[in-house]
Amino acid sequence: MNIKKVSRTIPALLAVFIVVLVNLQLKTRNLQKPTAKIGNLELEYLKNHREHEIKIPSESLVQSSHDVSTGGKINQIPSELFGNSYRLMESRNNGQRQPNPVSRLHPTDIFIAVKTTGRFHRSRLALLLETWISRTKTHTYIFTDTSDEEIASKGYNIIVTDCSPDHSHQALSCKMSAEYDHFMASDKKWLCHVDDDNYLNPSALLSLLSAFPLDSDIYVGKPSLDRPMRALELLEGNKTREVEFWFATGGAGFCLSRRLAEKMAPWASGPRFEQTSAVIRLPDDCTVGFIVEKRLGIPMVHSSKFHSHLENLLLLTPRNIPLQVTLSYGMFENKMNSVKLRGVFSLDDDPSRFKSVHCLLYPMTSWCP
Repeated sequence: MNIKKVSRTIPALLAVFIVVLVNLQLKTRNLQKPTAKIGNLELEYLKNHREHEIKIPSESLVQSSHDVSTGGKINQIPSELFGNSYRLMESRNNGQRQPNPVSRLHPTDIFIAVKTTGRFHRSRLALLLETWISRTKTHTYIFTDTSDEEIASKGYNIIVTDCSPDHSHQALSCKMSAEYDHFMASDKKWLCHVDDDNYLNPSALLSLLSAFPLDSDIYVGKPSLDRPMRALELLEGNKTREVEFWFATGGAGFCLSRRLAEKMAPWASGPRFEQTSAVIRLPDDCTVGFIVEKRLGIPMVHSSKFHSHLENLLLLTPRNIPLQVTLSYGMFENKMNSVKLRGVFSLDDDPSRFKSVHCLLYPMTSWCP
């Protein structure tokens, strides 16, 4: 009788043992797999750049817009997926991504264009010359509408355009056209545009741009809108059509890789940039976005490290300020909108807080307390 019970029990025990063994094997396999989930944007980026080493900046949230047919949806890449010192490369041999060292980009590889006007030479521009431009003098180019022998005599690269000093979209596009043409005539690898009310952090800029392959089509900046820009494009026969596209606001600054800038030439070189601007009747920064996204079909890369006076700058904490690429200042609702940063400079002496930021980044500057 006991023998019968044992004979009945043995198959059941064997079945339980087999189930446990299979379960352990499955768990072991799962532990060998990477646990991080890769977002749709990264997969798309890798798909489009299989032959290039790729690194996405790890300290900021980087986004890339989809075609407007998707309703302007933006995918985000979680920053924790990427390290600071490596890029992801998809190996041709086994299809596995291996970490490779980041190729070096030098500060002088960047063509920094500052747009200003004569009436701001002694105020806004003077502040930039005293602060961050003093660190990037050799590769910063000042585009203005008024000659200034005092600035030129100090060795700054000042380029006097024949553009109007007003703030019309024609005048703004005229200066952007000059920026583009001078960059194309240079040997620089990146064109970065800022306004005369921006503080640019050279180290943060270099870190951001070093994350992208040099031979890629990159248009990076920050939109001022939470949706794509809508505009009417003028067509032949006095007809129009509605278009939508993302653009990086010039008030926060943006950058273009040389490869992308070269592709923009049919709509941006010489008089063509102003002609393209007239087609959508919008200013320079919108025109850049229109060319990149609508004419070339290349999505803009959205970065939270660029800042204009159109956002609440008080939200930036002192700890995060050194990580930002650009800052700004200006009046908003009759109040000064600038970063909140304690320092020895009073608000009266440093209303923009640019001097305080500069001394935070470069405490050995001669005039810093």
